[in-house]
Amino acid sequence: MKNIRNFCIIAHIDHGKSTLADRLLELTKTLDARQMENQVLDDMDLEREKGITIKSHAIQMEYSRSGEKYLLNLIDTPGHVDFSYEVSRSIASCEGALLVVDASQGVQAQTISNLYQAIDHNLEIIPVINKIDMPQAKTEVVIDEVCDLLGCDPEDVFKVSAKTGEGVAPLLDAIVDKIPAPKGDPSAPLQALIFDSIFNSFRGIIAYFKVKNGSIHTGDHVKFFNTGEDYVAEEVGVLKMKLHPTDVISCGDVGYIITGIKTATEVKVGDTITLFDNPCKEAIEGFQEVKPMLFAGMYPVQADKYEELRSTLEKFQLNDASFVYEPESSLALGFGFRCGFLGLLHLEIVQERLYREFNMDVITTVPNVSYKVYTTKGEVIDVHNPSGLPAPTLIEHIEEPFIRAQVITSKEFYGPVMKLCLDKRGTLLSEHYLTSDRVELNYEMPLSEIVFDFYDKLKSISKGYASFDYHISGYRPARLVKLDILLNGEPADALSTLIHEDHAYDFGRRMCLKLKDLIPRQQFDIAVQAAIGAKIIARETVRQVRKDVTAKCYGGDVTRKRKLLEKQKEGKKRMRQIGTVQVPQSAFMAVLKLD
Repeated sequence: MKNIRNFCIIAHIDHGKSTLADRLLELTKTLDARQMENQVLDDMDLEREKGITIKSHAIQMEYSRSGEKYLLNLIDTPGHVDFSYEVSRSIASCEGALLVVDASQGVQAQTISNLYQAIDHNLEIIPVINKIDMPQAKTEVVIDEVCDLLGCDPEDVFKVSAKTGEGVAPLLDAIVDKIPAPKGDPSAPLQALIFDSIFNSFRGIIAYFKVKNGSIHTGDHVKFFNTGEDYVAEEVGVLKMKLHPTDVISCGDVGYIITGIKTATEVKVGDTITLFDNPCKEAIEGFQEVKPMLFAGMYPVQADKYEELRSTLEKFQLNDASFVYEPESSLALGFGFRCGFLGLLHLEIVQERLYREFNMDVITTVPNVSYKVYTTKGEVIDVHNPSGLPAPTLIEHIEEPFIRAQVITSKEFYGPVMKLCLDKRGTLLSEHYLTSDRVELNYEMPLSEIVFDFYDKLKSISKGYASFDYHISGYRPARLVKLDILLNGEPADALSTLIHEDHAYDFGRRMCLKLKDLIPRQQFDIAVQAAIGAKIIARETVRQVRKDVTAKCYGGDVTRKRKLLEKQKEGKKRMRQIGTVQVPQSAFMAVLKLD
């Protein structure tokens, strides 16, 4: 046990975590030159296309120093605010962390929030300044920032370039010297924490775990503590680039277990594995239950694919424990699921992964946050969907979730960033300068305002130099109204939203204009209306496609033409009564990009 080191790399998005992991894998000769490629741990196509880490990966490296062999377990983490749940799980399985900061960008909001999380878990922090080879690197300034943040000496900060490999070798010695070996009792009953799981269509569910006490052997009769199910460990092993079977995973080490489980609900991330005959007394205190921030309906494109979508979501949930879902139905779209996400990027990634990995095409409705509705009967209802709202006469008041947002930006963008936050109904709580030209702003604002386009707008007004992090602070009363979109007089429930009273008119008008362009023309006029209750606040008309019925009338009395036009008008009126309006998928997504 004394030669095992478990560590993770935490940093803001795009500060070079995956590249640093590449260099560590090269130096420990875990992969040979033939297997090596850039960002080798980002093995998903999506991760490579977008240049972000979505899924945390675990890999074991062997490092020899002065005749002694060390096992280094690296658990890689994502940097984007939407995947912070993955980070919390990695931190729960480690004893130390490398805090990576980009020398050209300095300390960002996500760096600070991940750091506080690591300190709460008593991890040993090794500060690393990356990208020192960049021409715009401000290495000394950033070292001062990191020293202020951690209260360490400038000599303790490692200066590296993950791209060229400069300064990475001393980092391996620091990992061995500074990060403590895992604590645990090898003779105690088995206690192992599941921190991730994946679905393999041939082997069933593969769970990744870290052994806290005891050890686990191939063929052991094991029990999952929280679900109470028991299995035989068909295979246990360590995580290299591929799975490597071994006979035993000892105390303090990280590995995987295959038990042939086929049902997704039997494996819970955060559960404890123990032996069936000699169980441990209590489960390991893991990480907190995930709370989704954003809810959207997902419906199969063909109605008969409902069951297929259900089994796909079950398998997907194994690979992404922060994704939650429950069945629901919609008038316009039939049967589907109400899904919970951590943010808009998470929603986009889930939709893309369902299509690529499971070949499942889904229609996604307008995302909403979760509201608390207090009724006149004294009940409190959680509403994730505007269609679940009680009648206006039964509502006493509605409360919406508020967040504490932390924005770090350079002082030249101070004005535009403040204006953006105020436009989103934000209240400034505090501001302070980290350095002479970098300012940290703390705001309180409604979650519903930042869900849609806040992150994109923040990046564009600050030329990519502002960073953003947030956490839920509680619920507050709000003046909210339900905005319905009527097509041909019928409400399209998938397009209705709960919105603040002051923004409703403007939003309704822009919605109607957008839908007018997106809904294909029919043989009859389609009225697109935005309504609050019985009051219509905006209207646009999608003009009908007409045939020139009077083309064959040449000369003669005008009544001949009138007769044909009246006949056409009657037909159009009848058609309008039985006609249905098909809403294309692009219309649901267009709501997000109204600006």
